[in-house]
Amino acid sequence: MSALARIIATWFYCGYFPKGPGTAGSIAAILVAIPSAAVTGWNPRVFFLVALIGLAPAIWAADRMARDTGAKDPQTVVVDEVIGQWIALAGAPAFDHWSGWVVAFGLFRFFDIVKPPPVRALEKLPGGTGIVMDDVMAGIYAALVLAAAGWFNR
Repeated sequence: MSALARIIATWFYCGYFPKGPGTAGSIAAILVAIPSAAVTGWNPRVFFLVALIGLAPAIWAADRMARDTGAKDPQTVVVDEVIGQWIALAGAPAFDHWSGWVVAFGLFRFFDIVKPPPVRALEKLPGGTGIVMDDVMAGIYAALVLAAAGWFNR
């Protein structure tokens, strides 16, 4: 197995966390996002760009891990949660309070676990595309809720 694929797919080995590797991946995404947000002036839209840039490598790494392990969606693959969490963060109106981070995390995990349509259908796509795209859609749902909540709180 490619060492690079394993590092990306498990998000620097967070996927080997013994309990809730998906949640660990989402937390790791936020831990990377906090200093990144500070450097970029706390602009949540930066995370959409970062997620978009990371999408192709995430699909490649997830596909490679799935093929190498023989599992359709290995639990150790958490880069999909990272991409989805960053998309969710992109919907936040601002990060001037810790609650924005917590709500973005909670909404993404909710949509990732509940899998409302078409989230569940997207996970049926082949290989790494299916592994990643359901989390992308869960992130989009979370981002839309955050953006709507921010619009109403003006």
